[in-house]
Amino acid sequence: MTSGVPSPDRPSPRRALARRGVLVGALALGGLTAARWYNIGGILENGALSVTDAHSAALSGDITLIDIRRPDEWARTGVPEGALPLDMRDPDFTQRLLEMVPDKSAPIALICARGVRTRALAKRLTDAGFSNIIDVPEGMLGSGAGPGWLTSGLPVTGL
Repeated sequence: MTSGVPSPDRPSPRRALARRGVLVGALALGGLTAARWYNIGGILENGALSVTDAHSAALSGDITLIDIRRPDEWARTGVPEGALPLDMRDPDFTQRLLEMVPDKSAPIALICARGVRTRALAKRLTDAGFSNIIDVPEGMLGSGAGPGWLTSGLPVTGL
């Protein structure tokens, strides 16, 4: 017969449930983080372009395509053909973008690795007065919106 005291070999039922709760919570948080990182929920909505459409529009001059990733990412994969590289972490990002595209109403499409950073930056640019920001949610590596620039076999250029 056992007393009400848990043995060191076996935790109390309450403690075992607490441990399971922590494990389930950690797994759920990890799943949400992965879903956000891979932009699993990404879709092509109004104001968004597929990578093939972004490529065509950039080459025809209908949009200015900006690759907002980091220089190490550009070095690893190349920059999309027709895109201008501009690291979104640059403290003068908005000013440098204005030097590239002086008209705040001109169509500017943003591409990153998986469409997560572009979504956040689009809001920041809209708040700064840009009125025609277009997301490329597939990104370079693919997301829930599609296979991405590289998997689609679209051309890249080196720096």
